[in-house]
Amino acid sequence: MVETTPLADRFGRIATDLRVSLTDRCNLRCEYCMPAEGLEWLPTEAVLTDDEVVRLVTIAVERLGVREVRFTGGEPLVRRGLVGIVARTHALGVETSLTTNGLGLARTASALAAAGLDRVNVSIDSIRPETFAAVTRRDRLHDVIAGLGAAQEAGLGPVKLNAVLMRGVNDDQAPELLRWAVEHGYHLRFIEQMPLDAQHVWSRTEMVTADEIQRLLEKEFVLEPAEEPRGSAPAELFTVDGGPATVGIIASVSRPFCGDCDRVRLTADGQVRNCLFAREESDLRGAMRAGASDEELAQRWVTAMAGKRAGHGIDDPTFLQPDRPMSAIGG
Repeated sequence: MVETTPLADRFGRIATDLRVSLTDRCNLRCEYCMPAEGLEWLPTEAVLTDDEVVRLVTIAVERLGVREVRFTGGEPLVRRGLVGIVARTHALGVETSLTTNGLGLARTASALAAAGLDRVNVSIDSIRPETFAAVTRRDRLHDVIAGLGAAQEAGLGPVKLNAVLMRGVNDDQAPELLRWAVEHGYHLRFIEQMPLDAQHVWSRTEMVTADEIQRLLEKEFVLEPAEEPRGSAPAELFTVDGGPATVGIIASVSRPFCGDCDRVRLTADGQVRNCLFAREESDLRGAMRAGASDEELAQRWVTAMAGKRAGHGIDDPTFLQPDRPMSAIGG
């Protein structure tokens, strides 16, 4: 039996939740993520192969105590080997989930469920076609809605929705989006916009804060504090009009939850990131392709986690955005 070494940092936090980016490519061009013309994608040879992804995930689960694996991107549904990767990860006995923009869910949800995927998180910032098109620079809202229905029908639930509010763009639509989510049985989470855009134009003064989001919702709903189910996202959870429906608000910037963080990230090109906002990475791909053993790769991972900072430091005057945008890091 392989001995397990926890992914612990010097502050006593232990990472058990692995976020795996399968690609930096995306078929949307969301305003808060990347420019209209897109980005320069990673060359194919730099991206981990399916076997390499599964090998590193297996090391994380069997040697490092990871209990949950979430596949992200970019947009993970554009990864051709996704269903096979999910099936092989599911066979390790861990919870598997997917964060997606939902465009390809209508055609893949049933296959993903059959492969063992447990649930999906879908990004959707508006249910108005014109606003959706303005934010994403693509007229594809109908595809996202079809994908949500397919995911729900396939049993990939509870289907969670992630929404980012932008001042002057969709911040007037928060109650409308919540009402729609409740009517369809989706679990909506509003997330503060984070400084992870490729253009580096994020401004804290322009960000719609968690407190503002709550006030916007309370104009039309009665919100009461509720408890987030164990193992789910670090949202402040509220019942809506007495329940059972809930809504979550994730205050990643204004009320960070770094002290309880249990996450570690693996980029599409095989770099370990011990924090979403880390400015340093640890290369597993290079070592793996040079012939490193599973034990050696596990030790590199442990070392990478040991250097994790106490917090992301967005409030620190010396804070610098990561060089990579969210699409290249993976949520």
